[in-house]
Amino acid sequence: MNYLVSIGLEVHVQLRTVSKMFCGCATGFGAPPNTHVCPVCLGYPGTLPVMNQDAIHYTVVAGLLLGSNISDYSKFDRKSYFYPDMPKNYQISQYDRPLCDGGSVDIEIDGLQKQIGITRIHLEEDVGKSTHFSGKSGVDFNRAGIPLMEIVTEPDITSADEAMSFLVALKQIMLYGEVSGCNLEEGNMRCDVNCSVRPETQSRLGTKTEIKNMNTFKGVHAALLYEIDRQVQALESGEQILQETRRWDPDAGITIQMRVKESEHDYRYFPEPDLMPVVLDSDKIEEWRAQLPELPRERRTRFVEQYGLPDYDAGILVEDKALADYYEEAAKQSANPKAISNWMMTEMLRLLSERGLELGDIAMKPESLAGLVKLTDSNTINSSTAREVFGILFAEGGDPAHIVKEKGLAQVGDSDLLDKLVKQAILDNPRSVEDYRSGKKAAAQFLVGQVMRLTKGKANPKLVQDLLRTKLDG
Repeated sequence: MNYLVSIGLEVHVQLRTVSKMFCGCATGFGAPPNTHVCPVCLGYPGTLPVMNQDAIHYTVVAGLLLGSNISDYSKFDRKSYFYPDMPKNYQISQYDRPLCDGGSVDIEIDGLQKQIGITRIHLEEDVGKSTHFSGKSGVDFNRAGIPLMEIVTEPDITSADEAMSFLVALKQIMLYGEVSGCNLEEGNMRCDVNCSVRPETQSRLGTKTEIKNMNTFKGVHAALLYEIDRQVQALESGEQILQETRRWDPDAGITIQMRVKESEHDYRYFPEPDLMPVVLDSDKIEEWRAQLPELPRERRTRFVEQYGLPDYDAGILVEDKALADYYEEAAKQSANPKAISNWMMTEMLRLLSERGLELGDIAMKPESLAGLVKLTDSNTINSSTAREVFGILFAEGGDPAHIVKEKGLAQVGDSDLLDKLVKQAILDNPRSVEDYRSGKKAAAQFLVGQVMRLTKGKANPKLVQDLLRTKLDG
């Protein structure tokens, strides 16, 4: 029997505010435990929350980027539950009147486009972090109260690959909108995964399970592959799927039951009495809409049309906003935007990977890369020398033309001098000359290399090749 898979994601995205959602405590990562706390985020009796306006702004921007309808009236609610990392024994969240409704994210799977619907985006506060040791547990409340968006999808995702593609696309959009740092290592982006399986003859969705607190995209992919197979095997065996919460064990490669899934009424939602509703002026929403950045998919299309890049090149460049910004700044100063792309996708990405650096760590400015391309295109330096200069610019920065002049790296294009060196290479290597004239054309490359050695790599290779062929074929 064939089965249909339905997956919905609840993605929690930490907003890039400098202070928490309802107090003035810092949101910075890595501070000693329980140092970014105060009576408000620790839930002391008598304290009152004060709403963070930047968090409202970033959430609305996220909704606009995803095509959501922005509510001119929304409110906060109390979600009651008891857990050690919840200092107030309730979480301030949004229930029936979220900031954003609807929207979608476009993904691409095997060259095919698909749209994943967004149900809602609501704003809430994060909880603390529990750490379990041998014989005891500890709770760090530094994270408690940090602003989180929860982006809830429709059950439109039908495979682990689609889930991965959605998360990658969503992360790109959030980074382009500068809504969040989306640093998975710091917990900026986590998600709960809802998964159900049903026979293809059944129209009603199957019973869903929830996999909690996934903090890596690869983990989501692996957990879904396992959970889909587990549910199919259970149905094939005549078992009943339980509505439950499970956790992913990456070492064992399995999901494990944590508890039977709660229903909404178990949380006893009611309006937060200490906060006023959020009322947004339509003019302010339109002002924020006018400031939206170009989305990655739109930028990819423009790079192809404006700079003549292959779709593959454009796709690689726009994956990282910083990389795309760097490319565009360099391309605008160059007559050869494809060469800019070539350098970035080969040498730059290679060096960044080998040295474990981010783009912001390197000394080379976009105008320096544009200058290097100009020197190469004008035959001032050859490709071998250009790679040497690129390495210097990457590590030290500077003006490529000045580096070439200072180090005497300019290409040797004097035809009289090269003619003498070609004659010398022919005289010094009679065996290679004989090989070439007997049909082994690759021998010419050896002779080119000999001339390049005599000029310390600075000869114009094309001119050397032309001179050699003239003399060898004559």
